[in-house]
Amino acid sequence: MNRKKLQKLTDTLTKNCKHFNKFEVNCLINLFYNLVGEVTERQGITIGLDRNAFRNILHMTFGMTDDMIMDRVFRGFDKDNDGCVNVSEWIYGLSIFLRGTLEEKMKYCFEVFDLNGDGFISKEEMFHMLKNSLLKQPSEEDPDEGIKDLVEITLKKMDHDHDGKLSFTDYEQAVREETLLLEAFGPCLPDPKSHMEFEAQVFKDPNEFNDI
Repeated sequence: MNRKKLQKLTDTLTKNCKHFNKFEVNCLINLFYNLVGEVTERQGITIGLDRNAFRNILHMTFGMTDDMIMDRVFRGFDKDNDGCVNVSEWIYGLSIFLRGTLEEKMKYCFEVFDLNGDGFISKEEMFHMLKNSLLKQPSEEDPDEGIKDLVEITLKKMDHDHDGKLSFTDYEQAVREETLLLEAFGPCLPDPKSHMEFEAQVFKDPNEFNDI
């Protein structure tokens, strides 16, 4: 990408992105093109990270292991549903993923957990996600029973209007009372350690002397 184009892209993305400054946006654009590799820009072809490349980043960089959740995070970033994360989706997605306000993170996590996109987290969805994220315990009992109990306990704590499913309002109220419930159904945000490492690595000031 030529310099002028890069400058323009950086300016546009910085203007629309409230959590990164110009230097940081520039670093993230460079990282994006490094990850995508040398792709020649051709008309009509979207340059982006496909599902596998993106999940690889979530796994290698942010230590995520849950396939179902990683798939949902990919969909959360891929706003136009074209099957790949383009450069602006990358910047806007990371802005919430790394530095979002509680509001933004709640909206993002709720979308990740609402597997079928109907605006509610149903008992079935909770069951699938909890079953997926809990370690399989070799025990005599039927593990599904334990998960069903967990779903009931979770509903009791979070389902404020008692309709047997979680609306965003239920979820928001529960998270505001107890922030740990933000990722109640699986880790879909980076843990503090990988978050810090990622930022330290990506937002290096080129003017600083490299350790020799």
